[in-house]
Amino acid sequence: MTGSAPIRVVVADDQALVRVGFCGIISATPGFIVVGEAGNGAEAVEAARRARPDVILMDVRMPVMNGIEATRQITQSTDVRALILTTFDLDEYVFAALRAGASGFLLKDTLPAELLTAIRVVAAGDALLAPSVTRRLIGEFARTAPAPGAGGIPDPAVKTAAGGRCTTDLLARVLTDREREVLTMVARGLSNAEIAEELTISPATAKTHVAHLLTKLDARDRIQLVIMAYQSGLGTTLR
Repeated sequence: MTGSAPIRVVVADDQALVRVGFCGIISATPGFIVVGEAGNGAEAVEAARRARPDVILMDVRMPVMNGIEATRQITQSTDVRALILTTFDLDEYVFAALRAGASGFLLKDTLPAELLTAIRVVAAGDALLAPSVTRRLIGEFARTAPAPGAGGIPDPAVKTAAGGRCTTDLLARVLTDREREVLTMVARGLSNAEIAEELTISPATAKTHVAHLLTKLDARDRIQLVIMAYQSGLGTTLR
């Protein structure tokens, strides 16, 4: 996506009225274009590969193939970024979808302006952690994170969302003390501005620290940093 080219979107939801509603909002807004629709996960994968949108809005519970498997196939074979659509009561399927490579999640009853903002954020290459549900996401990872083994070291076979292996030893080796501190704050759901305020540094410096984390841990967005923090055992200090 370059210059003033419209953001290309595919909408995947098995409920026709929901799908039509989202498509209507997106199509009626300058700077956006709907390039495909899907009523199940298999159609979503086909639409993403055929239309190559910037973003696909992905429902979780769909027939034929669920949104988790569809997200996994799309993110592994294309550059399309997935934005998960969910209800207020998040469940294990949403967390699985994030682990499958989704770039964020959004409530189905969100306001139109928030929907468009979310699409813009994800299309720009960032991750969306909706403020109203971020704490629930982090709480779920804290509840389900693997228990540390002897000496507080988690199972080294735990596979991270970024596709590598990230143990406490690895984090200690590749990250500075300040970067580990920033990673802990990211795992708490803090924004760059909040990190800057807590550490008494500039927002630009906080942003630089987060950028270094993304590079060193081969993570593509903040969501993967949160997942990796908990899967490595770092997040267990927040329980």
